[in-house]
Amino acid sequence: MAHTKSYFDRSGNDFGGVPFRSRKAFFDTIATKITKKETKRDEFVIFAPKCHRLKTTDFRVKGVLGNIEKGKVAWQTPSNIALVKYWGKKEPQLPENTSISFTLNNCHTTTEMVFEKKKTEGDFSFEIVFEGEKNEAFKPKIQKFFERIQAYVPFLKEYHFTIFSKNSFPHSSGIASSASGMSALAMCLMSIEKLLSPEISEDYFYKKASFLARLGSGSACRSVKGSLVVWGVHKDIAGSSDLYGVDFNEEIAPVFKNYQDTILLVDKGEKQVSSTVGHNLMFEHAYAQNRFVQAGENISKIKTFLKEGAVKDFIALVESEALTLHAMMLTSHPYFILMKPNTLEIIQRIWDYRTTNDSNVCFTLDAGANVHLLYPENEKEEVQRFIEKELAAFCQNKHFIHDHVGQGAQEITAI
Repeated sequence: MAHTKSYFDRSGNDFGGVPFRSRKAFFDTIATKITKKETKRDEFVIFAPKCHRLKTTDFRVKGVLGNIEKGKVAWQTPSNIALVKYWGKKEPQLPENTSISFTLNNCHTTTEMVFEKKKTEGDFSFEIVFEGEKNEAFKPKIQKFFERIQAYVPFLKEYHFTIFSKNSFPHSSGIASSASGMSALAMCLMSIEKLLSPEISEDYFYKKASFLARLGSGSACRSVKGSLVVWGVHKDIAGSSDLYGVDFNEEIAPVFKNYQDTILLVDKGEKQVSSTVGHNLMFEHAYAQNRFVQAGENISKIKTFLKEGAVKDFIALVESEALTLHAMMLTSHPYFILMKPNTLEIIQRIWDYRTTNDSNVCFTLDAGANVHLLYPENEKEEVQRFIEKELAAFCQNKHFIHDHVGQGAQEITAI
């Protein structure tokens, strides 16, 4: 009988044994594709190290849940900013490439969920109070979220939910609030599940919260736990999964601790092209496959830079990633531009300042016009003076938000 070796697919399931005598041909095929730059991510990630990686079926509730008539739970969850970008997905909300992000601290959503048992099960029953006022506009998105997660949260139709939510930043500021908003909802639902099933472990609690958040908004799975979070299977990140984000538990040099992020609000309006549309345009994108491979390579590189404190290399990679994200938009069909003239002016001034002052300030971009200015804590005073003096003028209403790396979601008593 031929000896076999186990491999694992995108979601951590057993990929099946590759016969020992066939392995050379198997690896030769992969090597050839890498040489030709035709490697698909599914082939690239099956070499992820074997570890305890939960599968979709692990998140289905097993056994009988307890019974609670009513109660309330509340969480504060942050936004995040990706360093290696996620752009391109497939259903159900699975990433085409691995990403890594800084968790923010000051930009967060606070959500309180009040629940009460219904007399009859029926359909989903909920209302939303945002910033102190009932909000009907958010209901379709929450309805879709509930539909996606119903199989994993069987008590959803048993309760009426009143959801009170608010942001620490203006909702119309252009900062993506879906990551913090959806992760807050997921954390609240997991707190209710914990009340109904007290025996679930802390590890399972946070992984399932990230899993549920992902089904609401992909990047929301990176806003649950940890200062640096990886989403997507990768050969160099133990425990990484496409189903949920994992805390980056590798060694990090002191310079990257408490890293600063000032968000320059260039455009507070709604984006002309949604992220969902942008992701979908990657399906037929001419450069999609090469981009997915590049992202995987950059995860490996940034892991080394973070460990060694290689700030200059970190800067080059992070800025390249930001520009590559927007290059994908510029070369989509149809193509689109989310940067504004002031975005480019800010970038040029950052480059000039960095050269003149031998600074370690750099930028990254989200899927919009705003600029995230990243810099070490020891440059905080100088960089913030630079922002006030030269960059604020290019922000809408001179509006910017100082933030820094945080630790993830926090349970609170109420809002």
